[in-house]
Amino acid sequence: MVQKVLIVDDETHIRALLEQTLEELEEDYDVEILSASDGREGLSLIQKERPQVVFLDIMMPEMNGYEVCQKVKGSPEFDETNVILLTAKGQEVDREQGIMCGALKYMTKPFDPDEVLMIAKELLGLDE
Repeated sequence: MVQKVLIVDDETHIRALLEQTLEELEEDYDVEILSASDGREGLSLIQKERPQVVFLDIMMPEMNGYEVCQKVKGSPEFDETNVILLTAKGQEVDREQGIMCGALKYMTKPFDPDEVLMIAKELLGLDE
């Protein structure tokens, strides 16, 4: 089974930066990197592609990251899907809401690319 990582963010440059950060996974481990530009598209890809890891923005059109996370983590069929909220919303109340929605981790922008790569590798079982 091909392992997959999904990036969901409405900002093109953030998606590109995350894709660039994670390209090592594609090149070295044959992990498929997918991306979506809003919450509704992200949820659709999660349902269709079953990624193991989702880096999910909160503030997006169509459906926000909290709503996507709740739908995914509220369904037993997605138990294997790890959601990491990656957002500019850095208040403690936002962090608490993210964890209550079922997110495994809550990271704030600007993010450390090395940390993002390390988290993805760890969740995919690719630790060296």
